[in-house]
Amino acid sequence: MATEIKTWQIISGKLTHVSSSLTENGRKEKDDLEQWIKSNPEILGSEIAIIGQQVYTKSGPLDFLGIDRSGNLVVIELKRDKLAREVLAQAIDYASDVATYEPSYLNEICEKFTNQKLGDYLTERFPDTNFEEVAVNQTQRLLLVGFAIEEPLHRMIEWLSEKYNLAINAIILHYTKTKSGDELLSRTVIIPESVEREKVNNKKYVIEMSDEPGNYDELELKKELKKYLSKNLYSSKRIRDYFLPVLLKNETVTRDKMRKEFVKMKAATDESQAGSFLSLISGQLGHQWKDYLRQVIYYEYPNNEWEKDNFSIRPEYKTLVQEVLDELSMEK
Repeated sequence: MATEIKTWQIISGKLTHVSSSLTENGRKEKDDLEQWIKSNPEILGSEIAIIGQQVYTKSGPLDFLGIDRSGNLVVIELKRDKLAREVLAQAIDYASDVATYEPSYLNEICEKFTNQKLGDYLTERFPDTNFEEVAVNQTQRLLLVGFAIEEPLHRMIEWLSEKYNLAINAIILHYTKTKSGDELLSRTVIIPESVEREKVNNKKYVIEMSDEPGNYDELELKKELKKYLSKNLYSSKRIRDYFLPVLLKNETVTRDKMRKEFVKMKAATDESQAGSFLSLISGQLGHQWKDYLRQVIYYEYPNNEWEKDNFSIRPEYKTLVQEVLDELSMEK
């Protein structure tokens, strides 16, 4: 059944029905709603941080792109009037494209919108979450926002949530202006936030992390390194082409120096982007099953318990690492 919201004001001990639209009070649904959401994202939920507005996708601009404390992207689609059933297909279309976004691209989107790097912004927004141990964009959530909802869409949202465990919800807003001139904005949700949060947490993919190095013999270690560094993945290529070569030339390299080296080698356009790439590499080094990387690469935590720094190649493996890089270069 479609959701309907009514508001009463208590005047002289009696309930007086209050009903007025945005347009009746000189408000523009498009401009005002977007501004309200930007100024107070809690309208959307208590654990969502907005990282982009009018984000380009293959199917057109997405109203808002958010991220929750579990690293899931939130596709936020606004309708300035009633949410119709067609908006569901539009949101799914956006989500199918957003699902391909890598952390480096998300960092670009976030910097454009917030003037902060993604890691810094999320750490500030969710200070109790270690984002080096969060699998960003493993799951996408759909959040539809409007001032009313058609009954078919209401029914489909409940069905998709209950039967298929899809992380989807709709927020229905109600604007009114009281007799005394106060403007009120209330909201209701189709799926209770606690239920939606439980569905997201159930889907959360936890990456096991470790600082323990491997214990491979030299032949097996060389095999594992070549296998990983030959993969057509952004982080493995950056480790192979930039990270390891810098480490081979230096005894110890700080994060700051590594960022500068990435820019110098044209692996990144600026130090901000280099920092994003380095965070991804740090995540790769911490994956429990990639202990062969930690067997040859040493690091410390001099500044923060979650931030790897002071990188180096263990002296006994420098020759082996150089051999691996040389062999991979010849195989190209």
